[in-house]
Amino acid sequence: MPKTTPDLSHIAPALHKLAEPIDGLSLDPANVRLHPVRNLAAITASLRRFGQQRPIIADAKGIVIAGNGTMTAARELGWTHLAVTRTNLTGSDAAAYAIADNRTAELAEWDHDSLARQIAALNNYDPDAAQATGYTPDEIAHLIAQSNGETSVPDGAAGKAFDETCADDVKTITCPHCGEAVPV
Repeated sequence: MPKTTPDLSHIAPALHKLAEPIDGLSLDPANVRLHPVRNLAAITASLRRFGQQRPIIADAKGIVIAGNGTMTAARELGWTHLAVTRTNLTGSDAAAYAIADNRTAELAEWDHDSLARQIAALNNYDPDAAQATGYTPDEIAHLIAQSNGETSVPDGAAGKAFDETCADDVKTITCPHCGEAVPV
């Protein structure tokens, strides 16, 4: 029976040589990073839109050291292969690297003004690309408002034109001391 070539169309061409069957890999049972529904949905949307652009990292036994969320999302997408870089790290070095891989990204900071401008530009040019960034429609609306110099956007205003009718959706309470209506 002829051997079939696996579908690697979801993997960046430069990474094809690193492609391995997912069924030969295992999630790290000691992984300390959780992947709640929203996180996995964002990873899945990113993989669906952009494909795999960087390899996951696994040890010699096939245990994923970095990329557990990516592998979980890839399985949900029905992928059979992922690009994998093998590491010789073991024991405490592998555990420390897994933590460092997540923690160092977490310690980075956003340039909020640039982020707001880029999300606004993406949303104008390619709304589907903006959605694949992991931001919800409401978060995108807030970022766009920020890029336009607005200080707030009503929750749920995503996708609505920002005119006076949006003000109808804003709930207010009246201050008992001064009588001013304030949005909540």
